[in-house]
Amino acid sequence: MNEILCFGDSNTYGFNPKDFNRHNEKERWSGILKQNFNVIECGCNNRTIFNNSNNLNSILTLPKYLNNGITHIILQIGINDLQTQYNTDLKELESKLTQLIKSIDKEIKIILLCPSLIDKCILNSNFAQLFNSESIEKSKKLPEIYKNISKQNDCTLVNLNNIATVSKIDGLHYDIENHKLIADYLSNILN
Repeated sequence: MNEILCFGDSNTYGFNPKDFNRHNEKERWSGILKQNFNVIECGCNNRTIFNNSNNLNSILTLPKYLNNGITHIILQIGINDLQTQYNTDLKELESKLTQLIKSIDKEIKIILLCPSLIDKCILNSNFAQLFNSESIEKSKKLPEIYKNISKQNDCTLVNLNNIATVSKIDGLHYDIENHKLIADYLSNILN
């Protein structure tokens, strides 16, 4: 049976900005997709492309989730790499994301989700110690980077900036309504 791997960070996991819990399966986009598709949810809070160690580093972690049944990967990753502690250079982010994509079997279709821009309200949120104004500015450059990566690696690009808006509570995560918008959009691609 065809399997869809939803791999990514806290917005794949379904982090709820209101109470720091997880949106339930009928509220988070990957769980909503599970109602109509054979989905493996693999979201993790604070996951990066390459900056963390062990289960938070996608380059190290993704290979263990790949199996012969996976036909699609929906990849939502990259925003946590903009945390101030990493001081990530955008060229390095582009290079490492390309490396991650190239590690996936060419038979697997990749749907690459470009993260929504970080909203400036993050500077007054519980995540202010992790992200600063430079992080916000870097997030504005991601759409062009993800567009280039998608073209060069035959991925389907979904720019989440055109679909959903991050919460005004923390400037980083999605509320229930925006998770539904993402799920609806992805459902149309997968059908």
